[in-house]
Amino acid sequence: MEDKKKFYITTAIAYTSRKPHIGNTYEIVLTDAIARFKRYMGYDVFFCTGTDEHGQKIQELAEASGISPKEYVDGVASEIKSIWDLMNTSYDKFIRTTDDYHVETVQKIFQKLYDQGDIYLDSYEDWYCTPCESFWTETQLVDGKCPDCGREVHKQHEEAYFFKMSKYADRLMKYIEENPDFIQPESRKKEMVNNFLKPGLQDLCVSRTKIDWGIKVPMNPKHTVYVWLDALTNYITALGYRCDEKGENYQKYWPADVHIIGKDILRFHTIYWPIFLMALGEPLPKQIFGHPWLLNGEDKMSKSIGNVIYADDLVKNFGVDAVRYYLLHEMPFASDGTITFETLISRYNSELANTLGNLVNRTVSMVNKYFDGVIPAQAEKTDFDDSLAELCVNNAKKTAECMDKLKVADAMDCIWGIVNRANKYIDETMPWVLAKSDEGREQLKTVMYNLIEAIRFIASLLGSFMPDTQTAIAKQTGADELSWESLAEFGKTKSGVKVGAAEPLFARIDAEQKLKELEDELMPKEEKIEIEPYKENVTIDDFDKLDIRVGKVVVCEKVPKSSKLLRFELEVGSERRQILSGIAKYYEPEDLIGKNVLFIANFPPRKMMGYESNGMILSAEHDGKLVVTSTLDDIQSGAQIV
Repeated sequence: MEDKKKFYITTAIAYTSRKPHIGNTYEIVLTDAIARFKRYMGYDVFFCTGTDEHGQKIQELAEASGISPKEYVDGVASEIKSIWDLMNTSYDKFIRTTDDYHVETVQKIFQKLYDQGDIYLDSYEDWYCTPCESFWTETQLVDGKCPDCGREVHKQHEEAYFFKMSKYADRLMKYIEENPDFIQPESRKKEMVNNFLKPGLQDLCVSRTKIDWGIKVPMNPKHTVYVWLDALTNYITALGYRCDEKGENYQKYWPADVHIIGKDILRFHTIYWPIFLMALGEPLPKQIFGHPWLLNGEDKMSKSIGNVIYADDLVKNFGVDAVRYYLLHEMPFASDGTITFETLISRYNSELANTLGNLVNRTVSMVNKYFDGVIPAQAEKTDFDDSLAELCVNNAKKTAECMDKLKVADAMDCIWGIVNRANKYIDETMPWVLAKSDEGREQLKTVMYNLIEAIRFIASLLGSFMPDTQTAIAKQTGADELSWESLAEFGKTKSGVKVGAAEPLFARIDAEQKLKELEDELMPKEEKIEIEPYKENVTIDDFDKLDIRVGKVVVCEKVPKSSKLLRFELEVGSERRQILSGIAKYYEPEDLIGKNVLFIANFPPRKMMGYESNGMILSAEHDGKLVVTSTLDDIQSGAQIV
């Protein structure tokens, strides 16, 4: 027996900073649909996903939560895995970058690259973006901010190990030119080549000394391996690559057929990762697909603006397959897609309940009504049979062609083309009229057989996208031949088989009522605040003694060995002022950089944890939380509050 073709597919591993929203979840559902379809086509598939668990941001979040980083990532990784399982994803491996074998292999890789001269020790002073875990030169900044996420950056000077990126740049450019499908879509490839490769690659910082939570550099443990060198290697460590030995799965499945990643981390996967592999002497992945973002309306989802939607909330309200359908059908190949409750309900009612659900329900009901539930054999033909049969076979082929190009939404359009044609076939043949005469009943047998057969095509193709729906349709229609091979011709349904009871696949939703339920359940509520009693009255003379100023936050960072203190550097007119504030557990430091805050400027200096604090930042307190008092951005720093 001939061996099956191998197919290795991965998602980017999810960062364990917090619970993934529906935009993050889209990636695992997209990858699952591709993996399932490849299995359906007869491939031996290995589907890998997992979690990225190291870095400064994790360390800070754990400290703010009062637990160890390992405890923190254990909780978030468990939550991520439960959501992936909730979405019915069929991954073969869930790797965590805290797994012992991964940690040991990353250290071996670092040592190997150092020993062969690709990594060297030096120091740097550059701009660092904490959320992206990325360093930038002055010329790479956009309006003085991180070019990837648009947030504030801050200057860091540090001893570090560097990787010689420029050594491999020409080789990578040649590989991209010789493999035109390596980076997809085409627009992403142009972005990487024009913005990064052509201007010239700088050597990459691959270690940190100011972060404890990470994999230690083997020859110099005061250094921690830079998170991207750690995270990217998961794609091979998950297969059993151990640097000095290569496991069976690695030899079987590598190189990866496709990495499915978000467009925001394309640079790391299309430049850093291929170059790391070149340095290791390993083959490069065949393709990297940078998928677009799923937006809430016109905005990227963000907890800070309160527009985050979570997969488990949607599943509770619409069911797993309805959410999978929306994610897979509504996302374009190369541009951002959107999700709102209104559009989700609209698609649910029109495309799932009406178009698909009604087709299956009507057909099964008519077989039960006209033929006692038994699928009849084809008899006298109608004028519309050949058209239906031809479209079913052609659209099955087109579905496969779209999936080969990773055009998942287009593939689902092909399936819905069969759904729409079958509904039209009912209107054309009018079974309820045929049932009224003996002559018509011969044609009715053919009509009902053809409808059941068309639905078999639909169910067979739907399995990769909506697996539970495939099962439900097969149960109602008696379909037992759902293989890809069975779609080569129209007519594989067995007559004489009894169908099941007609049950709604998707019950129609009352849009107005559901929107109100979602608003009540998921939208943030405004709380009435119980205020503290007012203090004793003071005079204007008392107030005049306080010098309250506006300062722009240019540096904000954790104070070492303190779980409470943040160190601020404020721009106050033309001067800089250092202030310490005990609000560390309420904020991520990078979220405050760039904000205008109010502070009392004429408190005497005092020492805190070895630092001198020159003033007090004003905060509002409620329900045990502190919120920094800020001003509108257009107020000049140094302005006095009067």
